[in-house]
Amino acid sequence: MQKIREECGVFGAFGVEGAAEIVRMGLAFLQHRGQEGCGIAYLDRDGNLCLKKKLGLVSGVFPRGVPDAGTSRSAIGHVRYGTSGGSGEDNVQPFVFRLKDGGFATAHNGNIVNADELFKALSVRGKLFHSSSDSEILGALLGESLRRGGNVSEPLIARALNQVDGAFSFLVLTGDTLYACRDKYGLRPLSYGRLGNGFVVGSETCSLEAVGAHSVRDVRPGEIVRLSADGINHTLYASVRQNAMCAMEYIYFARPDSDIEGLNVHAFRKESGKILFRESPCGADMVIGVPDSGFSAAIGYSEASGIPMEMALVKNAYVARTFIQPTQEMRLNGVRMKLSPVRSLICGKRLVVVDDSIVRGTTSRQLIRMLRDAGAREVHMRIPSPPLRNPCYYGVDISSREELISASLDVEGVCRFIGADSLAFISPEGLMEAGKRTRMCMACFSGNYPTDLYSHG
Repeated sequence: MQKIREECGVFGAFGVEGAAEIVRMGLAFLQHRGQEGCGIAYLDRDGNLCLKKKLGLVSGVFPRGVPDAGTSRSAIGHVRYGTSGGSGEDNVQPFVFRLKDGGFATAHNGNIVNADELFKALSVRGKLFHSSSDSEILGALLGESLRRGGNVSEPLIARALNQVDGAFSFLVLTGDTLYACRDKYGLRPLSYGRLGNGFVVGSETCSLEAVGAHSVRDVRPGEIVRLSADGINHTLYASVRQNAMCAMEYIYFARPDSDIEGLNVHAFRKESGKILFRESPCGADMVIGVPDSGFSAAIGYSEASGIPMEMALVKNAYVARTFIQPTQEMRLNGVRMKLSPVRSLICGKRLVVVDDSIVRGTTSRQLIRMLRDAGAREVHMRIPSPPLRNPCYYGVDISSREELISASLDVEGVCRFIGADSLAFISPEGLMEAGKRTRMCMACFSGNYPTDLYSHG
């Protein structure tokens, strides 16, 4: 693992002509949240629930639109990077649950920490699962309640959500309603807005704005938002709620043009760069941001320090994550396939290099070696996140402390490993200041988890 990755993103549209196509466009603007597979569930002209899903990128799975979905007015979609349940098309969402009187579809972003306990309990009660994904659990819980009678509704969804613990943004699509649900801790983002006479909902505001939505607001922690022909209805299903947004959403996962809980991601990163300079100043000739998520913090560091920022690292946009490197040497130096130093700018210079985080340290080590080969006189690393020391159980693929270099080495040890002249991380207090927040989930830095850990503990 060279970079940490988030699990997925969700997008939905209700009461909008060509809803499946709107969802396809929204998913394209959430592609950074998952590249393993994608899918769209929609209601056709006869009210039948249809599903199209496959492994691959949105542009590959739906190259010419969503087949036979031109008249759809309601749809939900999902992009996946699998951190729970493994790979395979069975785990690609949405999931569709068919009932005698219709059915419903679900899509989920996040990770359910009591999934093992719920899987076991539901299996004992005779529930059969079609996938190994924790995301199927909500549908299973809803299905149990529906077998006792009634229709999908806020009370029924609330009953299911109160059995689920962890991080989630859930979309539930029925024949006449789209429900948007967010976990009671507020760990994962979810926003909705109006589009014409209908509504759209998505994991990030950039996807809503891309399709022309307005009056955008967040789904609150512990809230169910019902979008229907009757308009908008809000229900708080949890008696105790928190605002513990995942810090890595601001630091790395979200696009810089997204707003999370009223704060623009680029503005957060830029401010964190300014605070990072205040906490860890450095004399240098040039500031470099590592593409792409290091750019905003590098701008802030440059502005606060007065050190000019240059585009001295160029990203090769056409090298995919799955690029097969033909020799061992190329595999060991994979960073060279993605980034190219501008030698004429770098040679003889003292550099401040700003990257979003350090995971294993191997990418930073290769990057610094490459910059020195290009003639850099000094390389000082500055990181606008605290050291990653603990696994994440909320939908980020950090499953053990062994994956994290800062779990076993102090800052000086990491600095020696990556070969930098100096290394500094922003403080947790500085990160809070950058977001003007009093609470965020920083468990991967501190080990203080907002939820029980169940079998993970």
